[in-house]
Amino acid sequence: MLKPFSDKVASLAPSAIREILKFTADPEVISFAAGNPAPEAFPVEIISRLSAEILEKEPVNALQYSVTEGYMPLRRWLEEDLRSKDMFAEGDMVIVTAGAQQAIETTAKILCNEGDVILCEDPSFIGSLNAFRSYGVKLAGVPTDEDGMLPERLEDILRKNPSAKFIYTIPNFQNPTGNTTSLERRKAILELAKKYSVYILEDNPYGDLRFAGEAVPSYKELDGDGIVLYAGTFSKTLAPGLRVGYLCGGSEIVGKAVVGLQTSTVHTNIWAQMLTHRFVTTVDFGEHLKRLQGIYRAKCKRMLDNLHEFMPECITYSNPEGGLFIWATVPEGYDMNAFCTAAVHKKVAVVPGNAFLADENAVSHSFRLNFSTPTDEQIDRGTEILGECAREFFK
Repeated sequence: MLKPFSDKVASLAPSAIREILKFTADPEVISFAAGNPAPEAFPVEIISRLSAEILEKEPVNALQYSVTEGYMPLRRWLEEDLRSKDMFAEGDMVIVTAGAQQAIETTAKILCNEGDVILCEDPSFIGSLNAFRSYGVKLAGVPTDEDGMLPERLEDILRKNPSAKFIYTIPNFQNPTGNTTSLERRKAILELAKKYSVYILEDNPYGDLRFAGEAVPSYKELDGDGIVLYAGTFSKTLAPGLRVGYLCGGSEIVGKAVVGLQTSTVHTNIWAQMLTHRFVTTVDFGEHLKRLQGIYRAKCKRMLDNLHEFMPECITYSNPEGGLFIWATVPEGYDMNAFCTAAVHKKVAVVPGNAFLADENAVSHSFRLNFSTPTDEQIDRGTEILGECAREFFK
């Protein structure tokens, strides 16, 4: 019998999130399971106008092949923007990728051999975890609390894994927990990365969506040794369908990433890059971000207020200062997966926490809720149904 799959993908399972999203094809299901930006956040009219301008004035440039590194005007804007935030050092390079996901996947491609170790927050973003798994690496999950990875546990794992290549982290409004790594923790983690000679891959898709609290300096800003690679994206601030992200870091490693990209894609969609550049240079991007922050501030408050009203007191929640997610934790001794299944049968979808763990066989007592995608009416009705289900389940 023919064996159709390579060893690298044979063991990969479908994303638990994508599997749950199948239930949302039912129009009666209220989905708190997605991670999409709010539809009302899309600047549709502006994008339509800018796209028409591009196709009228520069159609060949928008429709022809381009360079792998990315549209030069956008790269220059990114360099200046990062430099203004003390995140672009001498010798750095920035390239444009098909969303931050491609920047993350390509980093694993160029740094890791099969059997190498990547350290990540536990829990962490399933899309990145599966990208890493596809290269045959071993994932070592680092326990976290509301302030991020626990440094003492991180050092224990680093000491036991001399083949570790990098630490993957989402420090701002983390997916799935919504938590933000504190400045003290960032400094400690950076020192450990330096001590054990590993890179940090800083994934920051949600950083511009802060709607409460004070901003915390990025790892890239704190880095004085060139060990931080920074993945950014316009997916949450413009539109994910554009697939425009970027990778910034030392020119030697980012230059190698260009070669890695050439084996899978010639270049990121050039029309989308040109559109992104026109947006950030002709529209008041700061005001645009303030509008998004207002949308998510209201949605997050609405969901948290409803959860506190409808859900039993035994369930606790993260209190995000930005981003798209709330992390709910149920008491130990209950089957969280069974609760998520019961909820979707009552037409409300949430994501079970074990989907986000480095060890796919580990047990979680948490689940993720998304507040950005549902309407206000869906948040109200969905949390009420979820509360009814929880009161029946957690007796």
